[in-house]
Amino acid sequence: MRPEKRLFEFGPFRLDPTERLLLHDGQAVPLPPKAFDLLVLLIENSGHLLEKDDLMKKIWPETVVEEVNLAHNISIIRRALASRGDVHEYVETVPKRGYRFVAPVQNLSAEIASREGEDAKTVTSTTRWRVALVAAVLAATAVTLLLWLDPGEWRARLLGGHPPPVRTIAVLPLQNLSVDAAQDYIADGMTEALTTDLARMESLQVISHTSAIQYKTAKKALPAIARELKVDAVVEGSVQRSGSHVRITAQLVRASDDRHLWADTYERDFRDVLALQDEVASDVAKQIESRLGGPKPAPAPKAQAVNPEAYENYLRANYYLDSLDLQKSIDYYRQAIKLDPNYAPAYAHMAQAYSFLAFFGAVSPSEGWGKVKEAASLAVQKDERLPEAHGALALAKLHYDWDFAGAEQEFKRALELNPNDADVRHEHAHYLMAIGRLAESEAESRRAVELDPVGDGLISCLCWHSFAARNYDQSIRLAEKFLRSQPNDAWERTILGWTYEQKGMPEEALAQLKRAVEVSKGETFFVAALGHAYAVAGNRREAEKILQTLADRANKSYVSPFDLALIHAALGETDQAFALLDKAVSERSTFLVYSKWEPRLDPLRSDPRFQQLLRRIGLIS
Repeated sequence: MRPEKRLFEFGPFRLDPTERLLLHDGQAVPLPPKAFDLLVLLIENSGHLLEKDDLMKKIWPETVVEEVNLAHNISIIRRALASRGDVHEYVETVPKRGYRFVAPVQNLSAEIASREGEDAKTVTSTTRWRVALVAAVLAATAVTLLLWLDPGEWRARLLGGHPPPVRTIAVLPLQNLSVDAAQDYIADGMTEALTTDLARMESLQVISHTSAIQYKTAKKALPAIARELKVDAVVEGSVQRSGSHVRITAQLVRASDDRHLWADTYERDFRDVLALQDEVASDVAKQIESRLGGPKPAPAPKAQAVNPEAYENYLRANYYLDSLDLQKSIDYYRQAIKLDPNYAPAYAHMAQAYSFLAFFGAVSPSEGWGKVKEAASLAVQKDERLPEAHGALALAKLHYDWDFAGAEQEFKRALELNPNDADVRHEHAHYLMAIGRLAESEAESRRAVELDPVGDGLISCLCWHSFAARNYDQSIRLAEKFLRSQPNDAWERTILGWTYEQKGMPEEALAQLKRAVEVSKGETFFVAALGHAYAVAGNRREAEKILQTLADRANKSYVSPFDLALIHAALGETDQAFALLDKAVSERSTFLVYSKWEPRLDPLRSDPRFQQLLRRIGLIS
């Protein structure tokens, strides 16, 4: 007896289970057999939750499989559909339970049965033609599947050539499958740890976590994400925590053809989470080497044991550091250190948080850079392999110790440990800028942006490098482009304002710096920059008002004498400017190290005291 004809439509798709065809606007969409069976089951039960155990029993009735196989095939289905629509438009995940097909489905089976009627009893020439057509479509589909699934690299055999080896990779944000959405910080932390471990492979370029995290809620198909990040492959997966138990699923996907090459599930007690992260990173690295022609992975360092509660505080601190809630991050780092005084990454990341406070003058140099140096030194003592610890120590040596040789040595060690650390390369660019190697500085900054192409912070500093090189037209182009997508970035508006000052465009400079003060909620650094712009514009009254405001603030919080010196220099008050620069030297104000090229200091350069200033800092002999 001829099997009953079934046919379903949803959105631009038509599913024919009898002929095992999925069509999109008439074009065949290839799916592996198990993924096709799973899609049929979901569509036949559209709108109803299907439990994971039931799905696995029906799709693999005679085989015991891991849950990751189900998640892997759901991912394949989503990729096939998401490449033509929203990744969540069709299949919904119900955490810890199962999946539901949520798109409206039209069942055309009864309509087809009525239409065919008695015609099905007689095999006409038209029917034979249809049979031949179906056979041809099936044959074409088989070839398509063979090329799409690529078992044994059949694509290369049939079409010639071989897929290019993987040289760039991104770890996409691991999905939090825990019932508690507040556990997001654990998934984010494990994503960052996996990124860091893979980044230690010298020949592999690993995109920064700060760029990949931008896709945490993005509803984009994987090939589109890979194109934007300019990567050859991606790692994706999920994290599920229940009490003291944690499970990670991970998949390796080649970006060029969206082919899922490998998947696995890992389970541990949360106490062993660091060993779990290292194991996942090691396995992914081996797959990159064996399946994708990537570099041979370096031996994974031995995982350090950590107090689970300390590690949770550390992950929370990282979350607040990423959102620049610096004091809150420092508070959590301190809690982590109190619970586990030997956990080196907590010291290293706390040093990074203090470096932000010190750089923008939120605290005095002695307090800010002193704490950076203290925390980074302790991190290096406890684990010499941490690149972020060496990077933070280098920043303190650069901005506070004025130990340029020591800073260079620390940056070199940090990049040996992790050549893919975009933040360290960005900070190294600051060192090159300070000592006047501006072309190298710009090149290193661009290298950092290649590693972090979507994150905001590093892209914004490209404008500052052009400003330092006195390429003001380029600085303006870069800043305006950046501000179109990030209009509330106070740092970028300040650099643009400085650039307009040097271009002789005082009104434009004032507009940008007023906006910087507004979006920063009146932070001292940006208020001082506005005072300088008023002085450059010849508005002495407003410049002096800001000087008075800063003097009042200095009674309650830190105000950099370097920033005050710039305002007096622009007002033509040279003696006052040098007196404040003397005070800045005694305090070791952060921005003094950039005096060798700083255009805002140009009114003072012809004075013999300026050369003495550069000698005291160590920028000239």
